[in-house]
Amino acid sequence: MTQGVRVEPVTDASALDRFIAIPKRLYRGQRGFVAPLALERKDALSAKKNPYFHHAEAQYFVAYSGDEPVGRVSAQIDRLYIERYRNATGHFGLIDAPDDAAVWRALTGAAESWLRERGMRRAIGPLSLSTNEETGMLVDGFDAPPMMLMTYHPPYAARRLEEQGYVKAKDLIAYDYDVERAAPITDAKILARAGIDESRIRIRRLDMKRYKEELAIVLDIFNDAWSDNWGYVPMTAAEIEHTAKSMKPLIEPELFWIAEIDGEPASMIVCLPNLNEALKGLDGNLLPFGWAKLLWRLKVAKVKTSRVVLFGLRKKHQRSIIGSAVILRILDALRLGGRKIGMPRAELSWILEDNLPMRKIIEKVGGKAYKTYRIYEKAIG
Repeated sequence: MTQGVRVEPVTDASALDRFIAIPKRLYRGQRGFVAPLALERKDALSAKKNPYFHHAEAQYFVAYSGDEPVGRVSAQIDRLYIERYRNATGHFGLIDAPDDAAVWRALTGAAESWLRERGMRRAIGPLSLSTNEETGMLVDGFDAPPMMLMTYHPPYAARRLEEQGYVKAKDLIAYDYDVERAAPITDAKILARAGIDESRIRIRRLDMKRYKEELAIVLDIFNDAWSDNWGYVPMTAAEIEHTAKSMKPLIEPELFWIAEIDGEPASMIVCLPNLNEALKGLDGNLLPFGWAKLLWRLKVAKVKTSRVVLFGLRKKHQRSIIGSAVILRILDALRLGGRKIGMPRAELSWILEDNLPMRKIIEKVGGKAYKTYRIYEKAIG
């Protein structure tokens, strides 16, 4: 049992370095964990570099036992979330700690106090830092390969959080899609029975020469498709530009597809090579030789896994026959593209547990639910 736990806010660069390093101190060697790049984490948590902070504020905390950092948590308030849902809800995230109730109690207490002092009456999380970034606590699938921009937590974490009064708000499902073995997907009979001319549907790859315009289309579809989803907050123009810039080095056109219905962009799927596969063994460091290893793995050896980071269908086509056909076709384009470039597995994540139409389609084409992430909530005022 850890004794004498104290929690301190992160107020300088050295404390932020300790904050960032805590997960690899706790989880190094665990099968489901790969340390993220420290440089990337610094940018993501920087109020100067992450446009999330144009509409939000956050405080990071580190728990210490003596002089040793043993845990961490963030507390954040998103003004766009509050404007949209009109309730006094704050968020917490980036919570990592040993299997020790005292540490979890101290960390959640610090985050709750910070939120309560600013008028919040409910806490939701983990969100690192929003639903448009890393979302939820892993509660199932601990030994599965780690995927980029998805969190890792050990089996005890959910129990420790629940001991502090947190209850399930929503589960998020991740699907494993075996691109190599998946059967071809056809929708011709579905369209024919409904009297729909299949020429109305066009599936096309990303045009890298028009990358900025293509990303604008994709994120416009995303903001429309997800607008009624639980916990959704729209991406701002600055966040869209930031996302486009950060994604560009990883883009594989064969994994990036846009679907049109009657000439209008209606659906999209963006799948990125799984950066975590390339980061394995680097321990979050690019120096002295990490850059060379990372580039070699990405460009020469090639990673074999990928993750669908954006996937959606415009609201007006949801729950329609032509909309279902488009989803099937765009998934088949992903299947063929993955085979073409030798990337045989993809994770489709995350899908809300109660988004049954999308879950049924994914399962129909061979997707297997293999991880569950849980978002928790607690009344704090």
